[in-house]
Amino acid sequence: MLPPFVLPDALARAAGLGPGRPAGQRGARRNAGFQGLALATALLIAPLPVLAQNAAIRDVDVQSSPIPNFRLGSSDTVFGALEFVGGLTMRSSDREFGQVSGLRFLTPGEEFLGVADHGYFVFGTIARDAAMVPIGVERVRIHPIAGEGGRIIYDKEGKDAEGLSVHDGIATVAFERLARVEQFRIDPKDMKGPIDSLDFIIPPAELRYNQGLETIARAPDDSPLAGATVVVAERSVDGSGNIFAAILDGPQKGIFKVVRSEDFDVTDGAFLPNGDLLLLERRLSVTRGVGIRIRRFDGANIVSGALIDGDVVLEADLAYQIDNMEAMDVWKRADGATMISLMSDDNQSFLQRSLYLEFRLVE
Repeated sequence: MLPPFVLPDALARAAGLGPGRPAGQRGARRNAGFQGLALATALLIAPLPVLAQNAAIRDVDVQSSPIPNFRLGSSDTVFGALEFVGGLTMRSSDREFGQVSGLRFLTPGEEFLGVADHGYFVFGTIARDAAMVPIGVERVRIHPIAGEGGRIIYDKEGKDAEGLSVHDGIATVAFERLARVEQFRIDPKDMKGPIDSLDFIIPPAELRYNQGLETIARAPDDSPLAGATVVVAERSVDGSGNIFAAILDGPQKGIFKVVRSEDFDVTDGAFLPNGDLLLLERRLSVTRGVGIRIRRFDGANIVSGALIDGDVVLEADLAYQIDNMEAMDVWKRADGATMISLMSDDNQSFLQRSLYLEFRLVE
């Protein structure tokens, strides 16, 4: 691990600030470079000290600023298979707001539930204008995640919630460091402890520390997986470098693998209405810089024992409005459009941002 604020030349170049940048160059590329340096520093340095967790259910005031353009210095709206609709930068004086690592809408495009990997459930509502463009985040409430018996979880090992799935009033949460999948009854007024746990099938010995269960998603009932729940690891790989994943129930119950490529790691996933799986991925490389991508996997290929690969529908680096993107959901807009929403995990660092980004799938 690098000491704070000391970066090698290669990382500075990856951030767009190293040798070879023409003198006096300004504008979007310079902004991307500074954002790259900040994000790379935040992700690579030793964790910065944060205030102790205030384990209380409470409402949180969040201030939002619009993100009108996805690519810095460009008014383009279509990127690969996605059309950018809008986004938000979110800030709060409450130190515990942020670090969202899983996202699911409880009502399409409006009320949402998230999990934060420092041990919180996060409820909120996306406010919109008449054109359905996101303009703010309202009615935010955070709940500390409780363990068995309703006791608040304080240690990082136990409260590292990374993935979230929602169905029939139940939140199913994947925890990474102390690997487990637990279910909670959704109550915006008072989230209690878990009511059940699920076998995640992947042998615990195959899960790397802090690179384990990262994604949990439930397939549509009328899809090839017929409502089955799937988990995918971040970077727990087999001997061939393929990522461990599993189908937790249904006739295809069992382990499958996902091809890992281009140094990207999985951060979240969600199913499209037709049963195809989208995986959100993140890359941090001293030679290639910071980036994100979304891959689409044919739902019919997700079966026990399979090795699956997907097509890239979006790829972006720090010339775009991204940060440490860790959360994703898919939902249907009132006009029938298939929408994809992303949120970032700011690691409670002043060097990073809490972002909300929204796209329409262009079929």
